[in-house]
Amino acid sequence: MSDVVVLDYGSGNLRSAERALAAAGADVRVTGDLAAAAAADGLVVPGVGAYAACMAGIEALGAGPVIAERVAAGRPVLGICVGMQVLFEHGDEHGVVTKGLGLLPGGVTRLAATRLPHMGWNTVRAPRESVLFAGLTEQSRFYFVHSYAMGDPAALAAAGATVTTAHHDTDFVAAVERGSLSAAQFHPEKSADTGAALLRNWLATLPSGD
Repeated sequence: MSDVVVLDYGSGNLRSAERALAAAGADVRVTGDLAAAAAADGLVVPGVGAYAACMAGIEALGAGPVIAERVAAGRPVLGICVGMQVLFEHGDEHGVVTKGLGLLPGGVTRLAATRLPHMGWNTVRAPRESVLFAGLTEQSRFYFVHSYAMGDPAALAAAGATVTTAHHDTDFVAAVERGSLSAAQFHPEKSADTGAALLRNWLATLPSGD
């Protein structure tokens, strides 16, 4: 059973992520202990609300270097919702640009959609080589709640990432996989059986997950 830490840096939605990961087969705990975050088989970076607030929480905890060091060392990290967004170089909310962790190229901006937030169930388009979406069909639906996203899938693909997209008036990045770094714009912990399958796929990539 894999040891997974859900990073507690003051963001919400921690317990639902904890429960979903436990149900998927992880030995999981929620903590802001950076030594535990560094040592775990897998680290989950959650996030809800504003980009700037999430980055402030990560910086206050001093978690940025730990996340970056894990990625550099090829140790698994999973970002969820705003926890995915902060992995990019910056976020632009209401004209205020906040520096991100810079582990993925590009920035996060407001969706060009007539109805925001994008809230509810939506399908995604995953490439065949995706590990996160292995065994899931094109009809699989995931639960989204967001108004901002990374909107340049081609830039990520050019950087060697496996990119899954979704559509809400416009295409945007729904998930990304590059080396040991994985991220989802939707909430797998709120996505019923499809989300549970995705979490099991991620857990199977961890050192103790086979």
